[in-house]
Amino acid sequence: MANPVQIVSTKILSPLHKQELMKYGVELIEADFIKTENKPFELKDLNESLIFTSQNAVHSVLSDPKSEKLKSKNVYCVGLKTKTLLSDNGFNVVAYTGYAADLAEIITLIYGNESYTFFSGNLRRDTLPEALKENGIKFNEIQVYETTLQPQKIKANPEAILFFSPSGVKSYLKHNTIKKEICFCIGDTTAEALSKITKNIIVADQPTIEDVIEDVIHEYK
Repeated sequence: MANPVQIVSTKILSPLHKQELMKYGVELIEADFIKTENKPFELKDLNESLIFTSQNAVHSVLSDPKSEKLKSKNVYCVGLKTKTLLSDNGFNVVAYTGYAADLAEIITLIYGNESYTFFSGNLRRDTLPEALKENGIKFNEIQVYETTLQPQKIKANPEAILFFSPSGVKSYLKHNTIKKEICFCIGDTTAEALSKITKNIIVADQPTIEDVIEDVIHEYK
């Protein structure tokens, strides 16, 4: 390509992901628009099965010395990487899906007679807990990590923006506007957060960073 394509990533990418983009003449501007941190919690009043919808929740729970006792329970989760992290640490993952709505459907249709403890963050969406409530499934929730927005002004005119969460969208829009830029989104819920702002959205086939990168390469190679 004659001129480099300027792209903003709303999270700092790994060196490997950056290399992939640079091969195709992408000039990357990156910043972490959200920050996640473990928060203090107690592992008590646990139900028979566990739900995780993010790797952040898994990391936080693993940092508790009592987490070993959870490995005898069945686990349901969102995301292949979340599933891999749980399995690699000795948890028994019964089912995993790409999205919380799909997991809610599987639980209500097939595993509705179990009780659940949902390990969540402060900015989690209502999709899963609302579905469990509506279907009379017993569950409780333990908040194990906190997401804070880190809005910042981008002094550039990028051709595209990479978004990895609805929180990242919210943070970006605090100090920046979206005009003609292509918005590459990691999944449907992230795209939904942009739906009133732009129609210029490309959603990854699978909700992974790798799939977002593949979409960018496909668009600009």
